[in-house]
Amino acid sequence: MTGIKRLALKRRRLRLTNYSLRKSLILSKKPRLVVRISNRYIYAALTLSKPEGDFVLASASSKELKKFGWVLSFKNLSAAYLTGVLLTKKALKKELTEAVLDIGLSSPTKGNRIFAFVKACNDFGLKVPLDESVTPDENRIKGVHIVGYMKQSTQGIQFSKVKGILSSPDDVVKIFEKTLEKLKEVK
Repeated sequence: MTGIKRLALKRRRLRLTNYSLRKSLILSKKPRLVVRISNRYIYAALTLSKPEGDFVLASASSKELKKFGWVLSFKNLSAAYLTGVLLTKKALKKELTEAVLDIGLSSPTKGNRIFAFVKACNDFGLKVPLDESVTPDENRIKGVHIVGYMKQSTQGIQFSKVKGILSSPDDVVKIFEKTLEKLKEVK
């Protein structure tokens, strides 16, 4: 009975945790910027890993954008950017100025919501190493692509919730800018 096979850790078997990547992030001794996207919201936290476990230093969710006047989708690119601004404001209050990005098992696709989130962090004072070539451009962050799609869309059901809120498709960019101004005022 010398051929006993040892099972891999459960979170590794279920493809939930990449332990070699996690180890390298922890050895950096910097807070980790953990960004996760669900079907409805964007969640992020600055965590510090210690032998006792992970400690959350600051966190933000796109749900919180409602307090600042955001009435559109809580999972789109614009919401990701605004949530990044919100987390950065909270982190700077606690004198956190740098972090290492932890996207977990998400695919690092050019221009995705995670990189929009990190771009906001870098724009507002939280230093997170990131190659600028993967960040989305300013027009996509402001929602100009959504405005264009809304104008060409002929289906009545598409954007039905938003059309009840907006007087014209151009209001998407205006709502983004108003929400961003309110977030800038947060101390």
